[in-house]
Amino acid sequence: MPYITVESGTLSDEQKERLIKKLTDAASEIMEVPREFFSITIKELPDKNFGIGGRTIDKVKAEYMQARKFIPDK
Repeated sequence: MPYITVESGTLSDEQKERLIKKLTDAASEIMEVPREFFSITIKELPDKNFGIGGRTIDKVKAEYMQARKFIPDK
């Protein structure tokens, strides 16, 4: 039974559902194992618990969105 673990920042319920579906579909096709055999776990951590380049991800994301006037999909 294949087991997939994803570690990420906080995700919405919709994002989790889409991620689980797409990972299952892709892995099932590539591995030639029925979808029903896959287990997927998503481990969420707050963006303040991730860092890159000496800064927390929440600050990196905020700067990115501000610089590009990013509007998230709803």
